[in-house]
Amino acid sequence: MNRREFNRLLTAGAVAGIIPTTSLGLSSAKLNYNIPQKGHVRLLHITDCHAQLNPVYFREPNVNIGLKEAFGRTPHVVGDAFLSKNKFSKNSIEAHAFTYLNFDCAAKEYGKVGGFAHLSTLIASLRASAGGASNSLLLDGGDTWQGSATAYWSRGKDMVKAANLLGVDVMTGHWEFTYQDEEVFSNVDDFNGDFLAQNIKLTEDALFEGKRAHDESTGRVFKPYTIKELNGMRVAIIGQAFPYTPVANPKRFIPDWSFGIQNQGLQELVGEIKETEKPAAIILLSHNGMDVDLKLASVVTGIDFILGGHTHDGVPIPVTIKNSSGVTVVTNAGSNGKFLGVLDLNLSGGKLKGYEYRLLPVFSNFIKADAEMSALIEDIRKPHLDTLTEELAISETLLYRRGNFNGTFDQLICDALRHELNAEISLSPGFRWGTTVLAGQAITFEHVMDQTCITYPETYARNMLGNEIKSILEDVADNLFHPDPFYQQGGDMVRVGGMNYICDPTAPANKRISNMTLDNGRLIEPNKYYKVAGWATVGSKAPGKPVWEIVSSYLRNRKTVAISHINSPKLKNVGNNLGVVL
Repeated sequence: MNRREFNRLLTAGAVAGIIPTTSLGLSSAKLNYNIPQKGHVRLLHITDCHAQLNPVYFREPNVNIGLKEAFGRTPHVVGDAFLSKNKFSKNSIEAHAFTYLNFDCAAKEYGKVGGFAHLSTLIASLRASAGGASNSLLLDGGDTWQGSATAYWSRGKDMVKAANLLGVDVMTGHWEFTYQDEEVFSNVDDFNGDFLAQNIKLTEDALFEGKRAHDESTGRVFKPYTIKELNGMRVAIIGQAFPYTPVANPKRFIPDWSFGIQNQGLQELVGEIKETEKPAAIILLSHNGMDVDLKLASVVTGIDFILGGHTHDGVPIPVTIKNSSGVTVVTNAGSNGKFLGVLDLNLSGGKLKGYEYRLLPVFSNFIKADAEMSALIEDIRKPHLDTLTEELAISETLLYRRGNFNGTFDQLICDALRHELNAEISLSPGFRWGTTVLAGQAITFEHVMDQTCITYPETYARNMLGNEIKSILEDVADNLFHPDPFYQQGGDMVRVGGMNYICDPTAPANKRISNMTLDNGRLIEPNKYYKVAGWATVGSKAPGKPVWEIVSSYLRNRKTVAISHINSPKLKNVGNNLGVVL
């Protein structure tokens, strides 16, 4: 990579008025991302880091299907179509940052992304160039306390320490709620910033029993919003936690809390803030997912910006949505510490006059690691280093997860489940988190934990009818492809091993899945039993070993891994979809 190309990537464009010209930021000759502030207030936004303290590789998807209103709309555009839409050159560093194209070779050339020590340096520089903490905020969209082995072992405490040192001012959550409720409260109490969630309330029984709440009159478990004085201006930040947590994750960990999009309650809250707080701008720090946020922006008025997360979409050009009383600007800042959103607000007379937004790719090779953060990370990892760095096998294949259907690391997990549990079929959740392993790299125990470390990792192997398997696939497909974004949960399709099927994303509910067959070509019969292995049961706890033990055992015995076949479905009626490249 040459310096001229890197500088071109990070050269900022000017902004005029409320409709911006968006670009990727400005680098000095020393590649230190020195970006002068444009406006009066600077908001920095990270989301979905999934506890990745060190730099990682992370491949973007080649399948991110958008249907109906989402057809061809950000973020449902991949590959060359994404480059064209965002005016990026092929074989450029932009292509590597935002797409899967030529990933293996480009990753070796440009290096890893993210890392809290590198983010710390970048954030400190960007805050300093905006006049310091009095003129800036660091916002975290959640999925911070989960995703690594050390986060799992410390119950998120390591990430609370790292976020405090990073200087996070405000955050909301999702995977944070997969610890026990008392553990969540303990972490919130240790967090130096504001933990916000307007859409989490106590159940009626819990309220009657006097369970902990931020406000008993509303039943809200956490503080719903905060007002920050920045450069003499008042800015309101509202927190929107993942609305489907008790459905997508075990409710048994947080039995006293109810969730939901709560759009009517949000509208009422926005009105209350406008009337009583008189802010110059209202920001929704959201973990809804991009499509949900786009719809929310159309039905709730008075929000100036939605800084979103959950769906891991790197969105370099925000989407402006019209609603009944104005516009709301929506964006999403990727995942794994790979991107940092920079939103500069032009505020005057207590009003929003304009803005400039950039989404900076965080290339760790070009940002000096902060010494204090590096020391903290070393201290966190030191007791576990031998375990984390154990080399289980060598991968001959690029191993990745991200995409609507199976990735190669998902296939590896499915293959391990089938082999170790002696099953015909395997099922693995459609999680979007999980780092990437390059071909030729050793797969370490840490890599396995990056893909599997959840608080409900237990495996199972049981007999299931063919129509039960179809019902599972149909249910997840509806979560993914439902025409109303408010019924989408933002994950990807359940991964399968040992079987194949046809999927028509455009079909109605319960009609999307057909022609299910085993790998040997035999049709899966509705009323016949098949031995199915899986993990991560949301209802009751499964009886088997943690999935990382299953996968690690499989890898130790194989020594090398080459994924030659992926059990991804054959797709129908998506031939012209800009979110599909197969």
